[in-house]
Amino acid sequence: MARQRKRKGDPVNGWLNLIKPLDMTSTQAVAILKRRYNAAKVGHGGTLDPLADGILPIAFGEATKTVQWAMDAEKEYVFTIEWGTSTDSQDAEGEVTATSDARPSRDAVVDALKAYVGTIEQVPPKYSAIKVNGERAYDLAREGEEFELKPREVEVHSAEVIAMPDRDHTVIHVTSGKGFYVRAIARDLAFDLGCEGHISQLQRTRVGAFGSATAVPLSRIEETEDKAALMAFLQPVHAVLSGIPQIEIGREDASQVRHGQGILLLPHLVERWRAERAGEDRSALVICDGDAIALGEVRAGRFEPARVFAS
Repeated sequence: MARQRKRKGDPVNGWLNLIKPLDMTSTQAVAILKRRYNAAKVGHGGTLDPLADGILPIAFGEATKTVQWAMDAEKEYVFTIEWGTSTDSQDAEGEVTATSDARPSRDAVVDALKAYVGTIEQVPPKYSAIKVNGERAYDLAREGEEFELKPREVEVHSAEVIAMPDRDHTVIHVTSGKGFYVRAIARDLAFDLGCEGHISQLQRTRVGAFGSATAVPLSRIEETEDKAALMAFLQPVHAVLSGIPQIEIGREDASQVRHGQGILLLPHLVERWRAERAGEDRSALVICDGDAIALGEVRAGRFEPARVFAS
């Protein structure tokens, strides 16, 4: 009989609202935190480029089952476009592809931004993680391969100029849905304005429920020696699920749900769930003693689990 391989690391569960520093990949941040927490399983809720800093939600253990909600969540960015130079990667890391003396006025940028609010089609940057015939686009781009990426529909909820410190730089704040590329909007704005430009600074300031107010710098994690203090930085597994109605259940029902079984809900719980749900969505999160038990659906007064969280 084959011996089951023992998983390395501790069963750490929860979300860390991390402030990723500059010049570090999201994968490197995950590796550092995996060692720091001696965690068995760690992932992140949406890649942040090395030349960007800001919010990078980190999922530990059972929280990795909810990563998709972070990926799909609304996001906010503050970024600076430096006018006069375009690069192949649309950021400061790339090779210069064109230069120009043309500079847009603040009013011109404000007017041009209006076309980028709503549901828009955006062609992702060639230096992106999108796969092309099984290969990452950024690998093909670095190898000098010729290829085209198809436009994708993305949602931009707001886009506004918040500063223009000099004629060479414009600072913009954007709130967007999933799949939006800041580097692409810099490329497209420069084209619309008849200028050259690239992203010189980029910060992600929010990912869904994870904002700057509760974020923890990586440096603070690295200097914290006490394990209890490290654990105190973590938020619950369901922190990313703030938009899903919650139903508080007792321990007996929680035990049943943890075994994958449905439970009958008391009428007042069903009514409260109906009042909180969005439209016809039947999703619900059941909670017991502050811990997430399972995600599932409410049908005919019963909760049926679809994704169960280990205790």
